[in-house]
Amino acid sequence: MTLALPDMICFALYSANHAMQRVYAPLLADLGLTYPQYLVLLSLWDQDDQTVGALGRALDLESNTLTPLLKRIEGQGLVQRTRSASDERQVRVTLTDQGRSLQARAEHIPACILARSGLDATALAALRDAVTTLRDQLRQAG
Repeated sequence: MTLALPDMICFALYSANHAMQRVYAPLLADLGLTYPQYLVLLSLWDQDDQTVGALGRALDLESNTLTPLLKRIEGQGLVQRTRSASDERQVRVTLTDQGRSLQARAEHIPACILARSGLDATALAALRDAVTTLRDQLRQAG
C-alpha cells in the first residue's frame, strides 16, 4: 500500500462522507434540518424518550457537542428536554408532536439516497455493513 491519496481508505471514507452530506443537505433543508439534527431525530423516531447520554452513545457524540444541538432542535419545537424525575443529573429527550409528525415528511429520504448512490439496496446494505465492521474494528484497536 502506498501513501498516495487515492489509495488511502481514510480519504475514501472522508470524501464519501462529504459527498453524502452534500446529497442530504437539500433533502433536509426542505425539513428545516441539518444532518446532525436529522441523526438525532432518527434516533428518537426509533426510540423516543432517551437520556442525553444514551443519545450521545448512539450518535457517537460528546455531550458538549450534543447539548447545543439539542437546544437548537428544542428551539424549533421538535424535542423537549426535561430532568429525570428519578435522577436529576439525567436529562431526558422526547419528541414533541411536531417532531413526531416530521417523521412522515422524512420517509422519502432513504429512497432518495439509494437512488443517488447508484447502487441497489443489497449492495448499499453490504457497503454499510462493511463500513460498520471497519468502524467497530477500529474502535476496538483504538
